[in-house]
Amino acid sequence: MEWKGKRRSTNVEDRRGMSSGGKLALGGVGGIVVLIIGLLMGGDPEQLLQQMQTTGVQQTDGPVEISAEEQELTEMVEVVFASTEDVWASIFSGAGSSYQPTTLVFYRDQTPTDGCGMGASAYGPFYCPADKKVYIDLSFNDQLREQFGATGDFAMAYVVAHEVGHHIQNLLGTMDKTAKLRSQLSEREYNKVSVMTELQADFYAGVWAHHANRSSELRLDLQDILEGMKAAEAVGDDRLQQQSQGRVAPEAFTHGTSEQRAYWFKKGYDTGDIRQGDTFSDRGLR
Repeated sequence: MEWKGKRRSTNVEDRRGMSSGGKLALGGVGGIVVLIIGLLMGGDPEQLLQQMQTTGVQQTDGPVEISAEEQELTEMVEVVFASTEDVWASIFSGAGSSYQPTTLVFYRDQTPTDGCGMGASAYGPFYCPADKKVYIDLSFNDQLREQFGATGDFAMAYVVAHEVGHHIQNLLGTMDKTAKLRSQLSEREYNKVSVMTELQADFYAGVWAHHANRSSELRLDLQDILEGMKAAEAVGDDRLQQQSQGRVAPEAFTHGTSEQRAYWFKKGYDTGDIRQGDTFSDRGLR
């Protein structure tokens, strides 16, 4: 992916110079592995993060050391984020509306959100619909490579685009609709809604890649798309469950299988048409 020299987003909060004291207590969600499965790649923070309890949190400004490698990764993520702004602004404009950008928050270890509880790097990147911000600890890039085997710049670009996909759902009212269903459905039935929501965010990530490539904002090639598909596959529910508990429980899926995640990302990339991403009408997901 050729990203150097491209525009970097200014809708960024860098909290890496802030430290949080205090203690996080897991509340009834089965431990950190379940939280990773539930929140990784854009899970619903309002459902799980608010089950956290935080005590004695203090924040202080202080110096932060950023390695040359992390600085390059920071710049790349900011370029990708800027590209999502340009692509979605164009798509919304073509539909006769205006795009309201989200904000990207860099942090380390843990950080408070406005409405989604305490965010922590152990969850992976996430989007908070309450404050309309994307949160990311860049150490997740190491986890992508080492734990999930997803390498290359575009693996992280896919992660960012997926979280922005949740912002698109928030702007279009999808998140409000799905949130209302939580009290109306059983856990198993709502899990299906969650899967549809996550797969649509994967689709939107593919739509972004389609338009970013065609507009030459970023130069993508087949290897980049394969990296994106591999990253999507790496965080499928079936693969994560197999890794964490040695078995697969389809009734507990919240994000979709590896095959489904790669499929919907690729469909978004192939079509570039936001209208083709109605996962909620896909009979195969019901």
